[in-house]
Amino acid sequence: MNNTDSLIFDLDGTLWDTTEVAAKIWQEIAGDYPQTNTKVDKAKLRSLYGLPLKDISHALFTDIPEKLAEEIVSRCVVEQCPYLEKHGAILMGDIEGVFKKLSEKYRLFIISNCEDGYIQSFLKAYDLSSLITDFDCPGMSGFLKADNIKRMVKKHGLKSPVYVGDTKGDMEAAKEAGVSFAFAAYGFGSASEYDYRLNEVADLLKLF
Repeated sequence: MNNTDSLIFDLDGTLWDTTEVAAKIWQEIAGDYPQTNTKVDKAKLRSLYGLPLKDISHALFTDIPEKLAEEIVSRCVVEQCPYLEKHGAILMGDIEGVFKKLSEKYRLFIISNCEDGYIQSFLKAYDLSSLITDFDCPGMSGFLKADNIKRMVKKHGLKSPVYVGDTKGDMEAAKEAGVSFAFAAYGFGSASEYDYRLNEVADLLKLF
């Protein structure tokens, strides 16, 4: 019997997949900049999601100066939010059902390496705000994932949280923050070390 008191979730690849919608929006925005010939596609975004936005910018737009790449990506992540809030994206399973069950026993949180507004778009699109205790991201706090996990643990007095994510970066952030890690193996990335493995979102109900 585990003593988990809370679950902290990554967003992209763990709870939803926005890459198809985002690729179209990002490509349209990139078209406003004749300096770049970069083609934005779903596969490329999926391989980069989870990284800090600066790293995504530099890895995606390799044919222009880094500052301009950062400017483009900053526009992309802001301008995609209204669409996502209204239309949503692809959920990684029965997120609402799983959250409702989990929230009966645990406090639920979301921490993602994104800009302010992105997590809110997810919560509003699926009316999940009432099930989430709190959320954070670099766009809100100025800190990356590991530090945001530490801050959330301290803020809410969490005793035994589990971070749920789908990438090596999530694994490393959980380790740095000193919390258990549940690997969402159905997501975008890979992880070599984890305390729990999820083959689908519903596995959370079996484990917790």
